Amino acid sequence: MRKAILAGAAAAVVGFAGISSASAEYKAEHRGGTMRRVARSAAGTIDPHINYTLQYWQLYEALYDNLVIFKKANGADGFIIVPDIAEAIPAPQNEGKTYVFKIRKGIMFSDGRELGVKDVVASLQRIFKVSGPTSGSFYSVIVGADKCLTDAAHCTLEGGVIGDEAAGTVTINLTRPDPEFFQKLAVPHAAIVPADAPPQDSGSVPLIGTGAYMISAYDPNKGMTMTRNPHFKVWSEDAQPDGYPDTIQYDFNLTDEAEVTAVQNGEADWMFDQPPTDRLNELGTKYKDQVNINTLTAWWYAPMNTRLAPFDNVKVRQAVSYAIDRKALVNLFGGPVVATPVCQVLPPGFPGHEDYCPYTKDPGAKWSAPDIEKAKQLVEESGTKGQKVAVIVEDTAISKSIGVYLQSMLKELGYDADVKPISPNLQFTYIQNTKNKVQMSVTQWYQDYPAASDFLYVLFGCESFTEGSDSSVNIAGFCDKDINDKMKSALALGVTDSEAANKMWAEIDREVTDKAPAAGLFTPKHIDFVSKRVGNFQFNSQFYWMVSQSWVQ
Repeated sequence: MRKAILAGAAAAVVGFAGISSASAEYKAEHRGGTMRRVARSAAGTIDPHINYTLQYWQLYEALYDNLVIFKKANGADGFIIVPDIAEAIPAPQNEGKTYVFKIRKGIMFSDGRELGVKDVVASLQRIFKVSGPTSGSFYSVIVGADKCLTDAAHCTLEGGVIGDEAAGTVTINLTRPDPEFFQKLAVPHAAIVPADAPPQDSGSVPLIGTGAYMISAYDPNKGMTMTRNPHFKVWSEDAQPDGYPDTIQYDFNLTDEAEVTAVQNGEADWMFDQPPTDRLNELGTKYKDQVNINTLTAWWYAPMNTRLAPFDNVKVRQAVSYAIDRKALVNLFGGPVVATPVCQVLPPGFPGHEDYCPYTKDPGAKWSAPDIEKAKQLVEESGTKGQKVAVIVEDTAISKSIGVYLQSMLKELGYDADVKPISPNLQFTYIQNTKNKVQMSVTQWYQDYPAASDFLYVLFGCESFTEGSDSSVNIAGFCDKDINDKMKSALALGVTDSEAANKMWAEIDREVTDKAPAAGLFTPKHIDFVSKRVGNFQFNSQFYWMVSQSWVQ
């Protein structure tokens, strides 16, 4: 998933302590109050079938439910799939191509309606009707998806999703076995909403759900208010536990400085954005007990549009990757304690990752230093020197500083470069849409679930690119038929031999890196700065901070 902007910090934050977990018997005692969050901006559409940002995915886990979902647990247990709206995780039938989900009775939407089979069927159809960003990558394996991808408005998933009201079941048929199918069903893009939800992006109008909370007010220019779903009753602590706060308030349009100050003064309980560099040492000394650090499987990268000059020339893309001083960018983010230079797509510790860095002074496993001479040679060979290049970044301190650095680097290579900051509320959709003719941008990617395909196939697969769409997550417009076929082979191999599949993904990682549709910058760590009154901080490897499972004193 894409993260609108992450918190960073300086070396002073080493050794920050986490806040201890609560015992179950204190749940009633700590129930109530208002949890206050602050951010520089909203994160685009509120529609769970379309939004692709951590900023809102982190909230959706308490607002919506799926057939199956990631366990609401601390740490790596958050990667475990558990039944949610389905009574159980069904056994595979038809050689792994058919699953029959028995739908629980008594689960209520926040408006008092009971969730039923028709809502599940309509929600899966809606993924395609709204042209969701993962409809072509995650869900194209469903029978009938091919027709839905070509004619979204009339999507029925005929033969692929079959509801049986009398039996209370939903059957899903696949064109082939998919070892990652349950993970794909567990992310917000497969959230279950009412059957009468509009068949287009709901924009700023929240869709009702069945989670412990509901959005009771939302204005992307001001903020969001989440309150308890009055019809919610716990059916599974693993899937959808009750929350502690009565209200979760999210205020937008604060500056980075104001966010830090608000948390320090207890006027807010958590800040979303990167603290300004001049506040980092202060956080690492005076407020170290209020900061939590966790390692992420994520990367910051600079997509280069392979369909627009000068980046339609592979030598130019490679030149940029050689020229980038990744150490300088790590320092802009907050230092080596919170970020590590990378050249490749798959992050360290991820399935399929094997250290690889061709774009450095001494090519090999790790990045060491930029190779400006090699970069300039490639630019000369490309014949593109002097062309105009615009870099589109978020209007935040960190992204702007990275953009300014890239502008300077491009000028050194001989290009007429400019940097254009855009509100974080708009930038991610803007850089995806081919109508905006974005040549180069800076963005981030955080795993949807722990599988190599979630980086390589989602970001660089042909099926993830759609002309003129705000949800075309293949920002580089990269489509290499041979590599794409190899990705599909790796997906198929994963059904029977995950180890061999991950070896293939490692090869694909090298091949995509060599084609350079994007320049890898660094992998970050996640820092959560909370107020003194926040208790029971839990970091879920899938959702990150589980907002509803912390209390306020």
